[in-house]
Amino acid sequence: MAADTAIYDLKGLSCPLPVLKAKKRLAGMEPGSRLWLETTDPLAVIDIPAFCADSGHHLVETSAVSGGHRFLVERGEQRS
Repeated sequence: MAADTAIYDLKGLSCPLPVLKAKKRLAGMEPGSRLWLETTDPLAVIDIPAFCADSGHHLVETSAVSGGHRFLVERGEQRS
């Protein structure tokens, strides 16, 4: 993990909050920048990849961790 990659703790939040909060956070970032999302919501394994595909972001990595999942998202070009 790159030292300059921020981690966004979304643990304890249920659908749709992880996606909504990730969307807002990514909207304020520069295209090409990366963000780790950490979740405990079991539906995040469906919701986060779908959100990335729909929003033009690149899901770089997904991994299961104790109690949840981590997603490395690279911000894409903003779609209107």
